[in-house]
Amino acid sequence: MTIVPLKDPFLFQFLLLLFTLTSSSSSPPFTVPITNQYNHQFPCKPPHNSYPFCNTSLPISTRSQSIISLLTLSEKIRCLCNNFTGISKLHIPPYEWWSESLHGIATNGPGVTFSGPIRSATMFPQVLLTAASFNRSLWYKMASAIAVEGRAMYNHGQAGLTFWAPNINIFRDPRWGRGQETPGEDPLLVSQFAVDFVKGFQVEGLGVESGVRGGGGRRVLLDDGGGGGGRGGGGDGDSGDGRLMLSACCKHFIAYDLEKWQSFSRYNFNAVVTEYDMEDTYQPPFKSCIREGKASCLMCSYNRVNGIPACAAGDLLQRARTEWGFQGYIASDCDAVATIFEYQHYAKSKQDAVADALKAGVDINCGTYMLHNTKRAVKHGKIKEQDIDRALQNLFNVQLRLGIFDGDPSTGKFGTLGALDVCSKEHRKLALEAARQGVVLLKNDKKLLPLNKDSVSSVAIIGPTANDTSQLGGAYSGIPCEPKSYVEGIQMYIKNTRYAAGCPDIPCGSSSQLDEAILIAKEADHVIVVAGLDLTQETEDKDRVSLLLPGKQMELVSSVAAVSKRPLVLVLTGGGPLDVSFAKQDPKIASILWVGYPGEAGGEALGEIVFGDYNPGRLPVTWYPESFTKVPMNDMNMRADPSRGYPGRTYRFYTGESVYEFGHGLSYSSYRYKFLSAPTELDLSRLNHSGPTFYTRDGMMIGYILTDEHEHSICDSLRFYVEVSVKNVGTADGSHVVLLFHKTRSLIRAKGAPQKQLVGFGRVQTAPHETVETSILVDPCKHLSFANERGQRLLPLGNHILMLEDLEHPLLIGT
Repeated sequence: MTIVPLKDPFLFQFLLLLFTLTSSSSSPPFTVPITNQYNHQFPCKPPHNSYPFCNTSLPISTRSQSIISLLTLSEKIRCLCNNFTGISKLHIPPYEWWSESLHGIATNGPGVTFSGPIRSATMFPQVLLTAASFNRSLWYKMASAIAVEGRAMYNHGQAGLTFWAPNINIFRDPRWGRGQETPGEDPLLVSQFAVDFVKGFQVEGLGVESGVRGGGGRRVLLDDGGGGGGRGGGGDGDSGDGRLMLSACCKHFIAYDLEKWQSFSRYNFNAVVTEYDMEDTYQPPFKSCIREGKASCLMCSYNRVNGIPACAAGDLLQRARTEWGFQGYIASDCDAVATIFEYQHYAKSKQDAVADALKAGVDINCGTYMLHNTKRAVKHGKIKEQDIDRALQNLFNVQLRLGIFDGDPSTGKFGTLGALDVCSKEHRKLALEAARQGVVLLKNDKKLLPLNKDSVSSVAIIGPTANDTSQLGGAYSGIPCEPKSYVEGIQMYIKNTRYAAGCPDIPCGSSSQLDEAILIAKEADHVIVVAGLDLTQETEDKDRVSLLLPGKQMELVSSVAAVSKRPLVLVLTGGGPLDVSFAKQDPKIASILWVGYPGEAGGEALGEIVFGDYNPGRLPVTWYPESFTKVPMNDMNMRADPSRGYPGRTYRFYTGESVYEFGHGLSYSSYRYKFLSAPTELDLSRLNHSGPTFYTRDGMMIGYILTDEHEHSICDSLRFYVEVSVKNVGTADGSHVVLLFHKTRSLIRAKGAPQKQLVGFGRVQTAPHETVETSILVDPCKHLSFANERGQRLLPLGNHILMLEDLEHPLLIGT
């Protein structure tokens, strides 16, 4: 619904000016703390609350059916558009379904405005950098904080209650402009992020505590074990009665990861996906988001999947409901219904496109295509009114779960949230913590970092975005609370910090500003160069064509390095992987940090990491060499094919050379692992099952069980915990990411199994010479299996290996 603003704009401006003049200098600049919120338009407002759909004692399904029964066909069709204009006869006001909250309340959706009393919101790091923390409780807390701010903005009439996030597509190709929005390339990592984000976002999220893990009884933002549900965690995400604080939307379903490459665009691209890639790469994040996260919205994508537009692919959309238990509404990406006819020419007419989408399971169209063409589709018999009723049932069910038809929202469970709950000290501290944990140290020759602030007399920081806060958030950002640039972050430690742009902008088409950069570099005690990407290089509707630094940035970095007194620190911004082999090999560039899009606290986090107050994270994606750009971006195959020179994709299947591998990340300390408890054998003979199936490969017979057939009867009983000790054998205090991988025999890998795959992860806090323990839950049917050509999941019998860095633990699965 929309909210009515103050009717006298001059009065509001006067009150705003009065507040500005009378408030103390210590008041935060990002909100106007007012006592009374805007007067809401809301359904079921007395005396118009006698309708059955206003009766909160009735089941939600009954209430939604009540609304539908009172609507004419024309009124029903008006409900199929994201910009719903209301039903005046029932006193149901307008409502905008489209709001965005990818890593904070964003300006992209028309449902959000910052022109009211709330003028900014906490801008957390872009998703890819947050994923680099490998910290599930952090993800949950971040989503909970965003939800609090979203609900507060709704109470002020500045946002809706339905938000279209998270983006959980696999970061399949390093050139993809929207890879920054995703949690990375690994299906398990993306799945866990999806679950924790949705759980944190859709329930109360008001100060939920994470469990205490690790030694010494110290409370830190730690993962609960990762990889499928460790002990403890960040809440169960279920409010019990199906009620929602906000609605999250898992997007973009499915196999969407191309914007514009050569003659292909996201509007006409046909993603040809094999059954095994669908099962073990593209589908798992969405399956987990729905099954475990219980998302209340699913968004279908623009592209075709094996010839059928994603928003017309009834088999895929209905799988979410019939097999995964989806209970929510399905939205089209914006104008994706139109593309079925206009771009893809799949449908023969506009009415056919609408009919295809509705019958496939789409409930609401972002755009006006259904609004303008559904009545004619009904008239010509292409759809029935019952098809529309089914869509409306899903839509109203979600709105009822959000409490939209429960009367005055100010008297509801979240009615007290307001401006003071946005940009709060706690939320800004959490944004800083997320940035700290996500930054990755890629190179650190001779342990140049961390710098000792007491021995550094001056710093030169160089780069076109080093003193700019406008690009800290990346895509789908809002207006941040108190952003700090990288220059400001370094100045917090070293007052004598000088800045030069070096390039006019990120495209860096000119060397005209190079001389100034060289001049301050010669004079400084230490030099930091900030290079990389921004939204001019990678964003929605824009993929990259090269993995190298844009324009003359490489010249800038090398020229400054050549004249610096000491080897410099290179800071890389942006989401997409970069081929920085030149810097990796240059001894004059001692350290490389990837800061991605670190959010409003990025400058402060950079300063803290450069000067050793915090320990960095690990890469959630593979960084490929420039030669990878020869690989066709439209090739969706994950597995390598040597017969055609195809190297495969992501660390699970890629057979070529990497600049930096998935999971790479240096630390300021050193760690030693030990397997404390893990089985060496799993005996299936004691279980009641039909026995293994066998296939022959290179003269050898290999047994396996089909996990889909035994998901409950066998798989549940096979789960086990891997107990691990982590000893800090260095001199630095800090948190550390633990990654548990799995691999199987080379013969089985030749059958299509990954070279290795992530089983679980955690983040532990350790002091020097301290040992902490953590546990990771392993579900063999899920984590040790792979998909065959028919999309069936196989758990191979025989030898398996669990890996922590170079430490291996053997596991035999037999019958």
